[in-house]
Amino acid sequence: MGTVIGDLLPLAVGVAISPIPIVAIILVILSDRAASSGTGFAVGWVAGIALGTTIVVLLAGGFTGTGDQEPSPAVAWTKIVLGVLLVVLAASQWRGRSDDTTPRWMQAIDELTPVKALGLGAVLAVVNPKNLLLCVSAGVAIGTSGLGAGGKTGAVVIFTVLAAATVLAVVLGYLLAADRLRGTLGRARNWLQANNHAVLAIVLLVMGTVVLGKGIGGL
Repeated sequence: MGTVIGDLLPLAVGVAISPIPIVAIILVILSDRAASSGTGFAVGWVAGIALGTTIVVLLAGGFTGTGDQEPSPAVAWTKIVLGVLLVVLAASQWRGRSDDTTPRWMQAIDELTPVKALGLGAVLAVVNPKNLLLCVSAGVAIGTSGLGAGGKTGAVVIFTVLAAATVLAVVLGYLLAADRLRGTLGRARNWLQANNHAVLAIVLLVMGTVVLGKGIGGL
């Protein structure tokens, strides 16, 4: 289990510090429906990460070799492909770092109902290609680990909690100390919006290198 958690930790950190969901939850928290929509977004975010990762865990179970601890070459090649895709996305983000256009969905956050906020959280977790690739990488690591059903379930829970930590921290912080955090959240939002592409590029490059290295090492 310790080895699996070690493999999951950088991937979970990559999801947690991804600027897009952090900016989104801050915008939701600063909107007119802060408490209800913020809670809805957090629920959708957690559910999306957990569901997406679990599906990949179940699918990746078929990649294992004849021994419980001996994954097939398909596992290594899957990690190599995921690593390359993450590096390619990193390069794409770096090239677009001068683009300061605010996405339309960010401009419409003030109008989000709690249900729509829940849907946005889930979509950003399982549809956004940057976060999706990290969750897929985590699912492959868990599904091919040789752990039993209980161990895999525990690994998914740990990954989900770590990956969702920043979004949950913003929501809990607002519920506990809204007035004191409003200025800090506003400054954090402005910085992340201004540096979104550069931060994403660095995160994806590091995660892609980690996943690619593990894939090459498994050949």
